[in-house]
Amino acid sequence: MDIGPNRTDFYIGLSLAMSSSIFIGGSFILKKKGLLRLASKGFMRAGQGGYAYLKEWLWWAGLISMGAGEAANFAAYAFAPATLVTPLGAMSVLVSAVLSSSFLNERLNVHGKIGCLLCLLGSTVMVIHAPLEEEVASLTAMAEKLKDPGFIIFAVSVVVSSLILIFLVAPRFGHKNVLVYILICSVIGSLSVSCVKGLGIGIKELFAGTAVLKEPLFWCLLICLVVCVSIQISYLNKALDIFNTSIVTPIYYVFFTTSVMACSAILFKEWLSMTPDGALGTISGFLTIILGIFLLHAFKDITFSRDSLPLYLRKGPHGFLWSQQPYVALPNPESQRDGQREEKLAKEGSSKGGYSLNGSLRNNNSFVSS
Repeated sequence: MDIGPNRTDFYIGLSLAMSSSIFIGGSFILKKKGLLRLASKGFMRAGQGGYAYLKEWLWWAGLISMGAGEAANFAAYAFAPATLVTPLGAMSVLVSAVLSSSFLNERLNVHGKIGCLLCLLGSTVMVIHAPLEEEVASLTAMAEKLKDPGFIIFAVSVVVSSLILIFLVAPRFGHKNVLVYILICSVIGSLSVSCVKGLGIGIKELFAGTAVLKEPLFWCLLICLVVCVSIQISYLNKALDIFNTSIVTPIYYVFFTTSVMACSAILFKEWLSMTPDGALGTISGFLTIILGIFLLHAFKDITFSRDSLPLYLRKGPHGFLWSQQPYVALPNPESQRDGQREEKLAKEGSSKGGYSLNGSLRNNNSFVSS
């Protein structure tokens, strides 16, 4: 990547993207600590429908940290290319995993760590191969995009599926399955990101001297953003209150990234210009994400330690145990079966008057002696 004359802007964008990951990754830990403090004091938990976290300063610190991270992430796009900024957003997953092991005493087993890395790898591959967005420079152009039948169908599907998840699925399975609350946050998040992009365009026009505040679309996008973010915060708190942060964070990142890319593809139609290698990279990244989610979710309760390894893979004080043992040839199955057959015939012969494989010789000897 050539950053020649724009080297300063490049490093500013890189710094903003890195700081965004740190702020967002730390926000999950602060929120979780605040929720744990409330639970220890006997308040109704967020997973049970309580809102006592609004009085907890640690939770507010986490919310402010997340807001600062998102602001830094949006600002980073103005200085550095998207192929750099968006993959770096995945670093928040690693930050959250490291901090949760230090401050929340949560542990990821080997399967979880591999799954986390696969999620990051798959998300990065998808972003790198994603096509560029169509340039939308005004709210008028944004309004035309929002009127597209494809996006209207997508938005209606998002609203209907969210209502089904909230009122039918979440009350029955939300406390048992981590994917329920995260799906609600991710699906709603695809609309909130579209609102943020529209508001960003409006703010740019406002600074350019356009009377954006008189546009109904601007206020509709603002109201929609407030509603979507409120729902996301509520159900993300429930997920954090019930499940481990090390599980919630990577799964939320993967689903959120996937839903946002799907919404962006439908709204801006940039996927029509995809090359074959770009399509192959996107499919490969998506399959890698699915594998990572499976490892994270399916094996999260399995304990995996050095004692569970096969004996020859364990490492002792003098190296691997297999290097300390002498070589022993494996027995031949055929010779083993022949030996068992001879032993069986010998036992039968002894019980019938001394007849065995050498019975004829033994009988001849007895005849001679007689």
